[in-house]
Amino acid sequence: MSGPVIGVDVGGTFTKFVVLDATGGAVDRSRIPTDDSPARQLPLDVAREVARLEGLHGPALVGVACPGLVRDDEVVWMKGRLEVLEGLDWSRALGRSERVRVINDAQAALAGEVALGAGRGCRDVVLLTIGTGVGGAVMCDGRILRGHLGRAGHLGHMSVNAPGQKDIVNTPGSLEDAIGNCTIVRRTDGRFTDTAALVSAHLAGDGRATAAWDASVQLLAAGIASIVNAVDPARVILGGGIATQAGDALLAPLRRWMDEYEWRPLGAGVEIVLAQLGEEAGAIGAAAYARESTA
Repeated sequence: MSGPVIGVDVGGTFTKFVVLDATGGAVDRSRIPTDDSPARQLPLDVAREVARLEGLHGPALVGVACPGLVRDDEVVWMKGRLEVLEGLDWSRALGRSERVRVINDAQAALAGEVALGAGRGCRDVVLLTIGTGVGGAVMCDGRILRGHLGRAGHLGHMSVNAPGQKDIVNTPGSLEDAIGNCTIVRRTDGRFTDTAALVSAHLAGDGRATAAWDASVQLLAAGIASIVNAVDPARVILGGGIATQAGDALLAPLRRWMDEYEWRPLGAGVEIVLAQLGEEAGAIGAAAYARESTA
């Protein structure tokens, strides 16, 4: 199909929509509140918005990005939130005659960055999203890794400081716990409740804040160096609220630690850049995935 494609990114607070035209450019976008109530309203809300966008742009393919473990266009594991997604047949829910392609949200964000953002031109690239937790996705030889169960890319749950406290999936000393906002109180002995405040104090010359921030960035560098050794990307993209807000306050110490830790057999280090698409990345990636899957 050479017409438009609608990408849907189901988030905990909002569900985002992006329309790509036949050239791959984003020509429309919208969002609706995510309704995860017992009435299971979410699929109906998405169907209505897709119908509205098709009324404006014509018949379209649809791709959906959502959290959870995704296999064969179905969320096979989603616990604790948005449980309406688990086992949902999106083709039936949206009343589509064609197959609705479904992809994990972090994998979709990487697909979006490769299509229109910081990953353009790359066939080997890694995305890390650093926010409350740490998510991720890996593309090798132009293909996003999904794995046997759909777990591939959960880079926040790799160990960078074992033995250490176990994270939510029992990984000891995980990358997520090293730099995610979920552990900021513990990592700063209660001085800070969010990473933005820690970084601000660091930039203002607070020595204790600088030490805490640098310790977290050091572990992030150790994790990235390990990822580089495992999958050999040309580029590592950093997204999520912490990365985009910190900017150079993250990149400068990170590159310094990478100079110490990264194996560089041909001299050049991996390129580390910030994500470009923001909250639209997942919806763009879902649309790109749907188009590529039917090409």
